[in-house]
Amino acid sequence: MMKPIILFLYGLLASLSAADVESSLAHASTWTESWPNTGPHDVQGEIWNDAIQSALDKDNAVHLPKRDKPYYLDGPVILKSGQKLTADSDAEIRLKPGSNTCMVRNEHLVGFADQPVPENTKPDTNIIIEGGIWTTLANGAKDNNGNQRGASSKKNPVPGTHGVILLQNVRHVTVRNITVRQSRAFAVHLANVSDFTIDGVTLDRHGRDGVHVNAPASNGLIRRVSGASRDDTVALNSWDWKNYAPSFGAIHDIVIEDVHGSPDGVPSANSVRFLPGVKRFSDGTMLDCPIHDITVRCIANISDFKLYDQPNLEVGRDKDASASIGSLRNIVFENLTFNRPGSIQIHANTDGLTIRDVKLNFALDSKDHLIELGPKSQTYKHNSDDPATWTEIFSPDLDCTVRNLSVSGVRLHEAATDLPIKELVHVIELKPNPDYPKTTPKGGTGKGVWIR
Repeated sequence: MMKPIILFLYGLLASLSAADVESSLAHASTWTESWPNTGPHDVQGEIWNDAIQSALDKDNAVHLPKRDKPYYLDGPVILKSGQKLTADSDAEIRLKPGSNTCMVRNEHLVGFADQPVPENTKPDTNIIIEGGIWTTLANGAKDNNGNQRGASSKKNPVPGTHGVILLQNVRHVTVRNITVRQSRAFAVHLANVSDFTIDGVTLDRHGRDGVHVNAPASNGLIRRVSGASRDDTVALNSWDWKNYAPSFGAIHDIVIEDVHGSPDGVPSANSVRFLPGVKRFSDGTMLDCPIHDITVRCIANISDFKLYDQPNLEVGRDKDASASIGSLRNIVFENLTFNRPGSIQIHANTDGLTIRDVKLNFALDSKDHLIELGPKSQTYKHNSDDPATWTEIFSPDLDCTVRNLSVSGVRLHEAATDLPIKELVHVIELKPNPDYPKTTPKGGTGKGVWIR
């Protein structure tokens, strides 16, 4: 069962009144910025890192009031234990072109890309980030103003770090009421974290995941996340692609609630992802990376719930894939609203999956199924007509088993009766495609097994 989420009262931080940042410490500079439809143009601005750090050193807190121009950063603001950074809701904090880092992070990041996380990593504690419009100025698919990566630092970054706001190796942290606009890194990247609250994240034409959690992670609340993102709105990835994971392990005892995708017509992935697996380190040792005791509730305009295996498409599936199918346990989805076709897709060994109180506000086609159990197959062609360069995205030859599946309260529109479970669940059994590559996908031999 879920442990109760603890809401933390930061007595010390609450007693502090954040001082406005001292403008005399900002450094004037010039650079070139690119904007949509206008091309490059020169900018005369101020770099605020030193001013912000000075205020934090003095008062353990800083506030950024709204101003006519953005607060430019040329690297991350670093928060120590017990520190607080706040901003007016419409104060814009912008990353200088070519910085290629996160914008704010905690002090003591410790990566464990090639070993399990030890028990005591001396984490930073009691950090609050609230308010502001944060942007790395990524204007579309190709133009990111040299800010492709959300690394922890310009030199020797912790491998796998990739956030606009980066909190890794932390306890008792809060991010509240922020907007992340036009950025390529994850809006909020968490890892090796426990006892955390993410409450209020607006995604404005965002380029990657909204709230992205890597393991180990526990005892967290993620709520009020909404807007347009070209990747997952919320992701819990206990196993993950090595270029985006600073550490691995288990994710458990987390509530995700009040999450909303973008309205129709706004480009957005509108998805929530869980990615369990088994990490194989370079010395051959294995680490199970399960996801368990998670509640997802009060969700609307999310079309895809992705609970399936997916090898690394970027560095190559032969170089980075889970050692075996991952595991899910005690997962609850409740109070979901689908305003367009969507599904919950499971390709993991699962024990305890509850789906209840779901509204389907669209005409249900006979081919539509709310719940899909089993492997997927899809061909990624790399914009090439040469089949030798094509890649399978998923793991179509691996089986999965699902036990203790409970489905109730799934209704069409305002119907008075529930849809029967046989109309909602599709158990997948793949076959190799004999016409591949004339037709795609390639298919496979994997299947889903539903133990009733």
